Amino acid sequence: MTGIFIAAAVGMLVSLFVTPLLIRYLHRKQYGQFIREDGPQGHFTKRGTPTMGGLVIIGGTVLGYAVGSLIMWRPPRASGLLLMLLIVGLGAIGFMDDFAKIAKERSLGLRAWQKIAGQAVIGISFSVAALNFADRSGLTPASTRISFARDSRLDLAFGGAVVGMILFVIWSNLLITAWSNAVNLTDGLDGLATGASTMVFGAYALISVWQFNQSCQYGHREAIAVTCYQVRDPRDMAMISAALMGACFGFLWWNASPAKIFMGDTGSLALGGALAGLSILTRTEFIAVVIGGLFLAEVLSDILQVGSFKMTRKRVLRMAPLHHHFELGGWTEVNVVIRFWIIAGVCVVAGMGLFYGEYLVS
Repeated sequence: MTGIFIAAAVGMLVSLFVTPLLIRYLHRKQYGQFIREDGPQGHFTKRGTPTMGGLVIIGGTVLGYAVGSLIMWRPPRASGLLLMLLIVGLGAIGFMDDFAKIAKERSLGLRAWQKIAGQAVIGISFSVAALNFADRSGLTPASTRISFARDSRLDLAFGGAVVGMILFVIWSNLLITAWSNAVNLTDGLDGLATGASTMVFGAYALISVWQFNQSCQYGHREAIAVTCYQVRDPRDMAMISAALMGACFGFLWWNASPAKIFMGDTGSLALGGALAGLSILTRTEFIAVVIGGLFLAEVLSDILQVGSFKMTRKRVLRMAPLHHHFELGGWTEVNVVIRFWIIAGVCVVAGMGLFYGEYLVS
């Protein structure tokens, strides 16, 4: 537990004290956010606010995990390194997107195909590697089985190992793309995505600690064959989740309304990738749908709006994603953020309740 607390503390301290340094640097370079012209009019006052703050979140997470591992005097395990690869890789794509927006002085950065191609390279690399690097018991970081609170009987490898690998890569990349874009869409109001992410990763820190205490791999006496968890490196997942939680919590000090810095695509793609990676590596792919319910609602609202307009030429919402709908309906930005945080908290509690409930009835 010491390493987990240290990882959270380091992540928080890095983002809390390094962010103002980054803000001053970005101000000097005039690296500011460009606002979409069709958005709420009140957002034009945010034009020029420094972006790419996700660099601090990623840095705090990496350093938190490294220091936590060092304190425990243990090298990072395969699952932890793969998750960090996913976070840093997607963060790098987001950084290129943010930098392109600044260079072009408009709200559009990389072309859609460039973004998708970059996410595919990172996602495929993560997916293939996650089905390798087995430990002494033969357990790999990821599994071809679809998971709820643990692996189910539905195995993508029903047609053999090669078919299983191909289907898993497709499934894994679908999750990575969906969650990274969901967090990206949610990051439209000061502190909204940061606060929700703090709660989500706090939940995953607790889930991973529980999985470690009930692990089938570490020979705990209380781990019964039916109820123990087949997760390769739960302690590493707990440390990274705690570091992410701490980094988001510290960053929220500067990102809360009125935001002095935005995380940008650098942060939102990295955080979405982290959520997808955690769901895959902890075998909680469908529990994540509940825990990240706010992010899911945001991306579904965008899909619904686009689909409705293309089919009927009518819009279901005043504006997508969902938070802008309520803004244009008269809610203040702070009201939207706080109420959406409450929704995110309810989703997190519901997800953890389902996770623990599954353990009790199994």
